[in-house]
Formats: sequence, structure tokens, C-alpha cells
Amino acid sequence: MTLIERTFRERIVLVGVAVPPVGIAEVEASLDELALLVDTAGADVVSTVVQRRDAPDPATYVGKGKAEELHHISEEVDADTVVFDDELNPAQQRNLEKILGRTAIDRTDVILDIFAQNARTPEGRAQVELALLRHRLPRLRGRGKQLSQQAGIIGTRGPGETQLEVDRRRLLRRVTHLEAELRQLTRTRRTQRKGRRRSGRHSVSLVGYTNAGKSTLLNALTDAGVLVEDRLFATLDPRTRRLDLPGGESVLLSDTVGFVRKLPHHLVEAFRSTLEVVAEADLLVHVVDASAPDPGAQIEAVRAVLEEIGAGKVPELLAFNKADLAPEAKRLADTHSGSVAISALTGEGIDRLLRAVADRLRAGSGWVELAIPYSRGDVLAALHRGGEVADVRHEAGGIRLRARLDEASRGRLAEFVAGAEEAEAAEDLEGVRRD
Repeated sequence: MTLIERTFRERIVLVGVAVPPVGIAEVEASLDELALLVDTAGADVVSTVVQRRDAPDPATYVGKGKAEELHHISEEVDADTVVFDDELNPAQQRNLEKILGRTAIDRTDVILDIFAQNARTPEGRAQVELALLRHRLPRLRGRGKQLSQQAGIIGTRGPGETQLEVDRRRLLRRVTHLEAELRQLTRTRRTQRKGRRRSGRHSVSLVGYTNAGKSTLLNALTDAGVLVEDRLFATLDPRTRRLDLPGGESVLLSDTVGFVRKLPHHLVEAFRSTLEVVAEADLLVHVVDASAPDPGAQIEAVRAVLEEIGAGKVPELLAFNKADLAPEAKRLADTHSGSVAISALTGEGIDRLLRAVADRLRAGSGWVELAIPYSRGDVLAALHRGGEVADVRHEAGGIRLRARLDEASRGRLAEFVAGAEEAEAAEDLEGVRRD
């Protein structure tokens, strides 16, 4: 007899509520994305329900009548779980489960489940667990006084400590332990970043909506060989590689977790140490899926998260990806000044992207005249690694050259910078050459 292994997949009913100023079309688009999230989590959508309300119901979010209707729909399609597109508070979740007779969860639970499946490194697993615990703590339920711990001495009789309190204390201890572990990992990451900063290289981060093609682009630019999958949140752990730009300078290119609309606040907080690499970057390459139904909405969703993590003011370069699938990528690039259309899969437009990155980084730096003694070969090597060097002249006292440096590099190399008049003359010479 041949045994056929069957994998159980939950049957899901999706629910979206349109509350002004949000319209039905926007809710339906959000539910389409939620369906992709549910599929990534390993479940199947069997029905979708959209409701229009003036305001969410405090007790059941959708109102008791609609909740009863959802119960009948779930019975008809044999659904295991009902997933709401907006976050439910603990009371709404409990009330809905009583009416529905099955599990009621929200978009946040689905995203956290996907992250739990994809976390690979110790840091990633700790961050996901912390986000899960922060989300579950206010939803913790006990079984009442029948599980209380009785003391048995005078002055301590009574209900005592319920099982709910015991569970809550255990979770709080675990949260405290994870926070301490992540603080140590944060300190380690910051030390590593300081070491990289001392190399004089610029830092560039790839950001974008989940599944926009950031990991594919990292592989195309640096031969990093990282995992690439056509699924949401395939990449959680940040990766940093060296990238050589036209002109000879090299930068540090980082890829990290993708963003999504209604990204849970618990998740942003837990991954804040990982996302610091984005906030401290010199330039963000914002990868946009040009084949998406609404690229503009994805751009705004990513920018909202960037603001939340303190990276809203970092210079941004839009790269409209998947030009091989979406002919409108070039039109989108023309619409957004300074952006480029690329295909990370085929390599189309990669050269233009590299030139654009180099130009944007150089725009924040200027030409400086330096005089370096022959005994300081380390300084010369650092200049060649991290900047653009021109007009190298060997003189009696050392090497004289012009280099393009940002303000931080100028400060570090202040002892080698030539007089202000010479530096100004070098800037004027460069302007003449451009003309």
C-alpha cells in the first residue's frame, strides 16, 4: 500500500471593514494582499467578506448581526479560522470567538506567524519571539479561580494567585530576558558598524515593499548568493556586502526585511536594532515592484515605516524593478525625477543604477586637496578604497592629490587637507571641467 502524505492547510475566511475615509476599493486591495499573506503562512482563503461601517463596533468590530452572518458563512465553507484585516483588541477577539465558534485573528497574527516560520538566525528568532509575546500578553486568558494557588496559613487564604497571573509573570520574565539579549546584540551590531565606518566607506541600504526584489538586486550587484524566493518576507536577517561603484570607490550595501502595509508596531519595535542599519545609511535605494497593482501605495507604505524607525530624512533613490515584466517601469521612472527603471533578474538598467548611486553619494561630498607624507600609505589606501581620487602628484615632501570627501571624512583627514585657498581652487577647476 502506498501512503500519500497530506499536508493540512487551514481554511480561512477574510473580513475587511471600510470605515471612512477608507473606501471599498482600498479595502479590497488590502484584502488581496492579506490573501497573499495567508497563503504564505500556509493556509487557503475560502471566502471573503467586506463590510461598510461608519465606525468599528467596540464589542465585535463588525457588529453582532454581521458576526452572526460570519458564523453562518464559516459553517457553510467549513472554515477553521476567520482573519480580520484590521487589528482586533483582546475584548473584540474574545467576543468574536464566542459568536463564531472558531478562532478569530487579525492581520498582525498572520504576519507574526510568517516571521516565526522564516526566522533563521538567533537574533531573528529572538526578535520574532519578542514581538509575539508583546502581542499576546494583553490577550492572555486564564481559567479563573478554579486554578488559583491556595496558601493555607492565616492571612493568606482566599483566591490566591490565579493561573492567569502565573502565566503572565512567566511571559513577562521571558520578555525581559529577550530584551536584554537583544540589547547585547544591538551593542555588537553597533560596534561592527563603527568598524565599518572607520574604513571610510559609504553605507547604502536596500529598502522596499516585501517581495519587491531586494534580495535579487543584492545578488545582481554583489554576487552575494542570498536566498531568493517569490514569496512574502523571505528575507528577515540583514546582509551586508561590498559594492564597487563606477569611479573606483566601494560602498557597503545592506539588505534587510521588507515592509508591508499595516506592519505591526510590535514587529517594528522588536526589529528596531536590525533596522538601525537603514537609519544610519548614507543613501537608501528604494526598490519598487513596478508590476504591482498600485506601486504608489507601496511607496507610501514603505516611507511610513521609514519615518517610524527614524530614517525618513535619509536621501532616497527610487529603483523601479521588474522592468522585464512591467513595461510601465520606464514611465514610472520618468514620472519620479532622478529614479531609474531596472530588472534585477535580467540585469537591465543595473549600470544606470550604479551610476545614479555614485552620483547621489558624490553630491553630498566635495573635492579636497590633500598632502600626504610618503610614510602614511595607510591614508592613501583608505582614500582609494572609500573615495574618488584624482590628480595624484609625487613631490619631494609626499604625495599631493585631490579627492572627493564627505564632511565626516574631511574631519578625520583634517591634518592632511591643504589650505582653504587651494581647496577652493580645486573646486573651481572641477567646475570648469564639467562645463
